[in-house]
Amino acid sequence: MVLEAAILNVIPGEEAAFEDAMQVARPLIAATPGFVAIDVRRCMETTNRYLLLVQWRSLEDHTVGFRQSDRFPRWRELLHHFYDPAPVVQHYGDSILPKD
Repeated sequence: MVLEAAILNVIPGEEAAFEDAMQVARPLIAATPGFVAIDVRRCMETTNRYLLLVQWRSLEDHTVGFRQSDRFPRWRELLHHFYDPAPVVQHYGDSILPKD
C-alpha cells in the first residue's frame, strides 16, 4: 500500500469553493484502478490549509494510472488554481509500527 500525502495551501477566502470543487473532483480520482481511499482534512490552526491523503495499491497507480489518465486534466482544472504555493506531493510506504 502507498500513501500519497500533500499539504494544500488554499488561497485565503477560497476555502468554501475549494471544498465544493473537491466534492466534484473526488469521483475522477476514485475511478482510477488501484485507488483505495481519499481523505482531505482542514487544518485547525491554519484554516486555509488542508491535508490530502490518498491510498493507492502501488506508486504507479498514482503516477501513471491517474496522472496520465484522461481524468487528470479535469482534476487539475477543478483544483490547482486554488493552491498558493503549489503543493509538494510525496509518497510513503507501509507503517513502521505494528498493527494493534
